Amino acid sequence: MGSANSETKILLLGEIDFAHKAWNALSELGELVTCTATNRTDFLQECRAGKYDGVVAVYRTFHSTSITGLIDEELVKALPTSLKYIASCGAGYDQIDVHACSARSPLIRVSNVPTAVDDATADVAMFLIIGALRNLNIGMHALRQGKWRGTAALGHDPQGKVLGILGMGGIGRNLKKKAEAFGMKVIYHNRRQLSEELSGGAQYVTFDELLSTSDVVSLNLPLNKNTRHIISKAEFAKMKDGVVVVNTARGAVMDEAALVEALDSGKVFSAGLDVFEEEPTIHPGLLDNHKVVLVPHMGTWTIETITAMEEWTIENIRLGLETGKLKSPVAEQADL
Repeated sequence: MGSANSETKILLLGEIDFAHKAWNALSELGELVTCTATNRTDFLQECRAGKYDGVVAVYRTFHSTSITGLIDEELVKALPTSLKYIASCGAGYDQIDVHACSARSPLIRVSNVPTAVDDATADVAMFLIIGALRNLNIGMHALRQGKWRGTAALGHDPQGKVLGILGMGGIGRNLKKKAEAFGMKVIYHNRRQLSEELSGGAQYVTFDELLSTSDVVSLNLPLNKNTRHIISKAEFAKMKDGVVVVNTARGAVMDEAALVEALDSGKVFSAGLDVFEEEPTIHPGLLDNHKVVLVPHMGTWTIETITAMEEWTIENIRLGLETGKLKSPVAEQADL
């Protein structure tokens, strides 16, 4: 094993769960350092005091926000000028202000893990679709209370239902294949229409058409300023009566208060949610409604997927340090 470059440091924000061998191998390229701060105030103070001077790359986990908070303009300005790369272990990167990273001089290149999460997240989306359609949660809850299936109303079969996928990225395309195996017809809306090869034959429709014709609406789009609350009261009004809504994207792409209102009115038959607006706080109207299938952000919660995500993130750092290029730069920086 070669010796580490004494001038290069690689900072870990969060924890490595499985890919320890790959992480330790980065010591060939630099000194591996960990964060000792436990909150944003302390982390900012450490950055400004020069504790992390010499850090060229940062590996960050989704849960490291409990330490650093959002990587916003304030934090970007405090980070060491030596920093060139932030490798985020996840597909979504709404916790990072990419514009601030790009605007800084020298700029900070940001990477994510765009496809390693596809299978696992689409699996959970399919689980939520079936659970919500079949009205399984009420029966499962009653069973644990010794009431057999309780008052669960009859559910619906997925066969023949129209699934509208909002956001036909890797997860959306993976979900399409799984849903078709259950006999569902898939339509989608995206920022732009996909090629026939990428869409796999799914029909491209307008946003309003997706809302008005889908029996099940699945949210699979990233969270940004344009997609925050893209589903709210006006959008629910355009949906079919008795629609099922599933969200495995980010909680804030949907207005939870509007969803609760739509559930209470019967406009929405049921919902399946893996993500929430104010995680880990859940809207009480969702907790109280047993028609809603709730999962505590477990879309990628498997040994295999987390291992693959960690290894991918580490590879982004390795390639950055060795070649100056990233395996998977975020879309906003793809041309940099």
